Amino acid sequence: MDKYDIVIAGGSISGLLTAREVAKKGYSVLVLEEGFEIGTPDHCGGLVSKTALNDLGINTSEKIYDCAINNASIFSPSGKTLEINSKNQQIISVDRRQLDKQAAYQAQKYGAKIIVNSSYKEKTKEGVSTSIGNIDCKILVDCRGVGALVNNNRNGILLSAQYEVYADWIVNGHVEVYFDQIKYPGFFGWIIPSGNGIGKVGVAGKDINTSKTIEEFLKGKGKYSTIRKIFSPIWINGPIKNFVSKDVVTVGDAAGQSKPTTAGGIYSCGMGGIMAGKAIAKYLETNDDFQLMQYQESWYSKFGKEFEKQQLARKVLQKIDNKTVDKIFDMITPEILSEISSKDDFDFHTASIIKLLGVRKSLAAAQNLMGSEIKRLLVG
Repeated sequence: MDKYDIVIAGGSISGLLTAREVAKKGYSVLVLEEGFEIGTPDHCGGLVSKTALNDLGINTSEKIYDCAINNASIFSPSGKTLEINSKNQQIISVDRRQLDKQAAYQAQKYGAKIIVNSSYKEKTKEGVSTSIGNIDCKILVDCRGVGALVNNNRNGILLSAQYEVYADWIVNGHVEVYFDQIKYPGFFGWIIPSGNGIGKVGVAGKDINTSKTIEEFLKGKGKYSTIRKIFSPIWINGPIKNFVSKDVVTVGDAAGQSKPTTAGGIYSCGMGGIMAGKAIAKYLETNDDFQLMQYQESWYSKFGKEFEKQQLARKVLQKIDNKTVDKIFDMITPEILSEISSKDDFDFHTASIIKLLGVRKSLAAAQNLMGSEIKRLLVG
């Protein structure tokens, strides 16, 4: 029977950064990726700040860098538009497949072993059962993604579709976001450029036919060619209760570490991997369970309050109708948009959401529209 200090189920950014941190300390690591390639299927929008990538130890090389995001247009159901200048936030669109491969290379460089087309089956007394046989290990790290959550809480799942397309209406550096509670209930549609004339177009929402919805969205934009289609569930209910259970550590999307507002998780899931890896390495060194529990404490210390506010913002979004969305757009002033544009808060963006939902000065009007959740957001 093969033996490793830890086995990681899932070759995502969170799993690979966990592997990197543990292997860096000299412990044996095996990563099992069920797909045929690290970085696929790529259902991520690929937006992340340069600051976040630096924190993750990922180089913004030409291979992963698609384009800088300079501005964004946000559309209401009736076609009203908010324009936000995002240059100060240093947001970039990345090739997620190449980003994950860079993390895999780092993990391998420190000694981790990665095997694709292989999968975790179940926990055993000695370690884990996998598609390549039984493996003895001290710790199992569950990084299997949203699929690991589906059976536990379907209320936190939304369906999404994202196509990679060629189209002359995709503008380099310009993101578009579309709110419509009939077409995309509880979420939105989006266009994220990878360059001029190429990008990712997506939709998500509660109980929608994602294939039909995205096709209708694309037809409304004009001529296009689809070069890739990805259909996947996304998780918007925030973190699970326990990241650590005896000798099983859960990280990334499987731990609910993707943003409740956008379901993005490069930074929050990646940092989860780094924090988990450091805690696991310390545990292997000391055999002290307290060290393992520091992982959850570290993640909540960094992301807990932000995610709590994002979950409140999501409750607001789930309650309002298209008429209310249009009213909110009417309340937003050029001064508010200028203030949002001047901030560097892409990775911790609830402050911007609060401003878009009415600002502290508009608390009374916002409460009338959306109920008590907005008050908890504004005074939290």
